Amino acid sequence: MIVWVNGTFGAGKTSACRELVELLPGSMLFDPELVGFGLRRTLPADRMAAVSDFQDLPAWRRLVPEVAAALLGEVPGPLVVPMTLLREDYRDEIFGDLASHGIAVHHVVLDPGETILRERIAHRDECPGDPAASERVRQWCLDHLPRYRAARRWLVRDARLLDTGRLTPRETAERIAALVSDGAARCPIVQTPDPGGDTVASAVLFFDEQERVLLVDPVYKPDWDFPGGVVERGEAPTDAALRETAEELGLRLDPAALRLLAVDWEPRTGPRRGGLRLMYDGGLLDAKGRQSLLLQPEELRGWRFVTLDEAADLLPPSRFRRLAATLDARRCGELRYLEAGRRVALGLARAADAA
Repeated sequence: MIVWVNGTFGAGKTSACRELVELLPGSMLFDPELVGFGLRRTLPADRMAAVSDFQDLPAWRRLVPEVAAALLGEVPGPLVVPMTLLREDYRDEIFGDLASHGIAVHHVVLDPGETILRERIAHRDECPGDPAASERVRQWCLDHLPRYRAARRWLVRDARLLDTGRLTPRETAERIAALVSDGAARCPIVQTPDPGGDTVASAVLFFDEQERVLLVDPVYKPDWDFPGGVVERGEAPTDAALRETAEELGLRLDPAALRLLAVDWEPRTGPRRGGLRLMYDGGLLDAKGRQSLLLQPEELRGWRFVTLDEAADLLPPSRFRRLAATLDARRCGELRYLEAGRRVALGLARAADAA
C-alpha cells in the first residue's frame, strides 16, 4: 500500500509524513525526488537541460512505480510518499503503473488556504546561512501556486483534500492515518496485474451523426483510448468487446451488430505490453444511446466524440495510426491487417494467382 501525500510546495508534506511513519506500523518514507536526483546524475547533461522538472522525464515516471514496488517487496509497508503531483496525465501514468503491480494507493492532498500557504512560504529557511538561496526557494514555491490552483480542479475529484491551515504536522498525520484506516482516500483504480506476456485486446468504435468517433479518458493511463480492454483467458475477442462496453459504458450490444474492421499487431515497447488489437465497428450511438452512457468511475473519467484531426492530440502515435487505418478500412468496407498501426499487404491475391 502507498499513502501518497500531495499538495503544493510549502504545504508541509514532508513534515507531516515524518510524523505519519510513526503512526503506521511497518511504514517507511519514500521520496520520489531521490529517483530524480539519481537520473540527474546519470543522464547526459543535454538531456537534463531539455527539461525544467524531472517529472517531465518519462524515465522518472516509469521508475517511481518500479522502485516503490521493489521497496514494498523488502518492507511490510505502507510506503509514505510526500510528493507534489499536479499534472493529471502524470498521475494517471504513475498510479496506473502502481495498480498494475497490485499496489493500492491512498491519495491525500494537504490543502491549507492560500493566505496561510504564503505565510508559511515567507518563513521558510531552506538554506540556513545562505539567504539568497533561501529566497530563490521561496520564490520558486510562490511561482507554483497558480499551478496548484489549476490542478485543484481535478485533485478535488481524485483525492481527499485536507485543510491543514490550523493543524500541526502531528495533527495532520493523525488525520491522514484516520483516512487510511477507513479507506476514505483510496483511489479505486481497476487494473489487472501485468501478466508479463503479450495480450489480445478488443476495442469498439462508436460514431455520432457527424461520423465522429467516441474516445474515452481512462483514470489509469495518461492518454485517451478506445472503449474496450484485454481479452481474458478462455474468452472470445468478440465476447470481450461486449463485456468491456457493458462494464465501461453501460451499453448492452447485440453481438450481430459488431463488425470487425481491423486487426493490429502492436509491438512491445519498454514495459508496455504488445499483442493483437482487434477493432470493431459498434455503429451509430444516437442521442438516446448517449444519454444511457454510464461510465465505470474506477476506469473512466470521461468521454467525447472527436474528428480524426482532434484524435491526433489525444491518442499516442501508434494508437492514432491504428484509428486512422481502421477508419479507412471502414470507409472501404474491408477488413485490414495492420502492424504497429500500418497496413500490411499480405499478397494473398498474388499467391492465389500463382496457384
